[in-house]
Amino acid sequence: MSYYFTILSPTDVPLFNIAFGTSKGGGDGIARFRFPDTAQYMNQFIIHSSLDIVEEAQWMNGNMYLKHIDTYPPASAYISAFLTPSGTRFLLLHQPPQLPSTGTAGSGSSMLGSSFSVGGGSSSRASSSSIAANPTSPQTEEAVRQFMNEVYENYVKTAMSPFYRQGMEIRSPVFRARVVAAGKKWL
Repeated sequence: MSYYFTILSPTDVPLFNIAFGTSKGGGDGIARFRFPDTAQYMNQFIIHSSLDIVEEAQWMNGNMYLKHIDTYPPASAYISAFLTPSGTRFLLLHQPPQLPSTGTAGSGSSMLGSSFSVGGGSSSRASSSSIAANPTSPQTEEAVRQFMNEVYENYVKTAMSPFYRQGMEIRSPVFRARVVAAGKKWL
């Protein structure tokens, strides 16, 4: 599964973003999105298109973790959200590996399948039934919640630093490394 994680300020200014792939089930940690040429722009578009739904959901739900809030079907992308008390939003776009179709398989599907191979010829079937292939399953929701909580703890530590100003882009290599470590641990 490929992930794009971003932190947005209360005024929708991007503070941090990172793309990574799954490290569980034989994954190599490299993001492989459906549209590799325009993945950066498509991911930002999909994330920002879900902001209206996040704003609606934040008033209907008192929790910080809002779970899966939106889906973008053309890219088979799912968005999960987490809200901080200050109004900062954590958004995680997750895109499961493309399942092999019965028709013609493009080069993108073979590239996606290769990062999740476990063994011989039955690996694509095994990966399609795994937790990563179902972004709305309770196990996946729990893993995303744990990831968001760990990133939130690190965000609070970063925001409390005397070298950080509210609303400033997070450029700390330590913070980036901790987000990557949380992704490897939970996703």
